[in-house]
Amino acid sequence: MSSRPASATPTGPGSLGAAPGQVATPTRPALIWTGLILVYVLWGSTYLAIRIAVESLPSLASAALRFAAAALVLAVVLLLRRGPGALRVDRRQLGSAALVGVLLLAGGNGLVVLAESGPPGVALPSGIAALLVATVPLLVVLLRTLTGDRPRLWTFAGVTLGFLGLVLLVLPTGGSGAVPLAGALTVVVGAACWSVGSFLSNRIRMPADPFVATVYEMVAGAAALAVLALLRGELRDFSPAEVTGRSWGALAYLMVAGSLVAFTAYVWLLHHAPISLVSTYAYVNPAVAVALGALVAAEPVTAQVLLGGAVIVAGVALVVSTERPRRPVDGAEPAANRR
Repeated sequence: MSSRPASATPTGPGSLGAAPGQVATPTRPALIWTGLILVYVLWGSTYLAIRIAVESLPSLASAALRFAAAALVLAVVLLLRRGPGALRVDRRQLGSAALVGVLLLAGGNGLVVLAESGPPGVALPSGIAALLVATVPLLVVLLRTLTGDRPRLWTFAGVTLGFLGLVLLVLPTGGSGAVPLAGALTVVVGAACWSVGSFLSNRIRMPADPFVATVYEMVAGAAALAVLALLRGELRDFSPAEVTGRSWGALAYLMVAGSLVAFTAYVWLLHHAPISLVSTYAYVNPAVAVALGALVAAEPVTAQVLLGGAVIVAGVALVVSTERPRRPVDGAEPAANRR
């Protein structure tokens, strides 16, 4: 998963230097589509970048480094643009952001990274991982139902369709192109962690500014990932000299493109485009990931992958189109089914 925090629906405008409460001005369609393309392509490409990064980098340690570096850069930008008090939050907000960050980044993203690690036949293909992560909006609907919410009938139809696609995708076939079941289940657990984090972020007291919340989420997620990496012994025999330039490049791409550029574009879009249009990333990202995995990494795209993936994306599209509000509402829109 990319570093899309659940708190990405801002209460102020979506720019690092704007003052909270400023009213957004009309935006040209070309700018909106530029932002959408950035979110579509960059977030969709993070799954392949993760696979390349873990070829020679320790999995959880590399994820920790990614989010720690992104948090540092974002914090510096905020301090330079807004002054010394830019990152000030109270204890409750800090604890909430830390909890959400651990669920999203250590649980959600960390498990995806683990699933994509390992030799061929054991590691989950990046395109499959993206399709499984696409079930996050479906899991969020189930969580809402458990807390007394009553989604629409068509929403439940979309959830049912999406989980049918999930079953079709991971159903053992015995062929050479079968989806690694252990990796698939790992990603499903990661998607559940991401869903819980997204769900809680709109029900607990988070920092009001989404960029500030993101800094603390990434710091907490990076710390948790670093602890887990140490417990797994990832750094015991690690030598930076053995890391390929290809993996270092993929990690840098994840830091800049996935954690900073795409996220900033997403927050900007939330305040300049209809939420129904912005939400289309939820079913465009998997298609981009599958295409890139096939073209760049020669990942197999079998009939099972096409059928299961198409059914999942159709279910998610139905949920997104049924549940879309007219405009973003403070605290009402979970941001990510992020990578």
